[in-house]
Amino acid sequence: MVTITAAIIARDEERHLDQCLDALTWADERLVVLDDRTLDRSANLARARGARVMTHRFTTFPAQRNAALDLAVTDWVLFVDADERVTPMLAAEVRRVIARVGEDAPVGYWIPRRNFMWGGWVRHGGWSPDHQLRLLRRTRARYDELRDVHELVRLNGEAGFLSEPLIHYNYERIGQFVAKQRAYSSLDAERLARDGAVARPHHFVLQPLREFRRRFVELDGYRDGRRGLILATLTAWYAAVTYAKLARIGARGPGSENDHRPPGR
Repeated sequence: MVTITAAIIARDEERHLDQCLDALTWADERLVVLDDRTLDRSANLARARGARVMTHRFTTFPAQRNAALDLAVTDWVLFVDADERVTPMLAAEVRRVIARVGEDAPVGYWIPRRNFMWGGWVRHGGWSPDHQLRLLRRTRARYDELRDVHELVRLNGEAGFLSEPLIHYNYERIGQFVAKQRAYSSLDAERLARDGAVARPHHFVLQPLREFRRRFVELDGYRDGRRGLILATLTAWYAAVTYAKLARIGARGPGSENDHRPPGR
């Protein structure tokens, strides 16, 4: 019988964990890997719901996910964030696809994610379907630990696509989005610096304009009205901030942005 672990990477997520775990009772194991900086009741809450709880020192998100892969003992791992919900339809589809056997069977699956932000659904601008490679054959997948943010999975095999969505109750306030993107911009700037990128004057104008056009025009963000306009504007701002930090790294040397860790998810 093929087995599966539902794994949650968490830090200070007590307000979300109960509902997230309650939607994962169908899994053979529920594993919560807690950031060692967690201060709330996440561990007690998870244990009370029958989850296995492990604390792991945080370095990067991909390192945390690799730790979860190492801790799991099942054939497959489904990664779910605390503010995400697996519907019964998605659970049934997951069970169905992992039962496939054969050399040509996928070893990972992309899941379409739907985002609920600031009191409403975001349907365009690249936010839906926001595909995430989250269902992984445990021994055939590894996260690239040089990619600090927007994690990249290396698969030893092919990936497939699921049709049922993963529900993401994303940012409740615009300030949360701004704070998260500010933190991510530091990590992206460090990644660009490691790749040898250099901030040029035109980047501060062209990169934000390209990002705004991509989100608002090419990906139909305008169809989400005011919410789509705000999102496109903020992601353009995020591009500008990233290059500003890249320029600062160039002046000070790599590592100057490492103290800006992203907040918990």
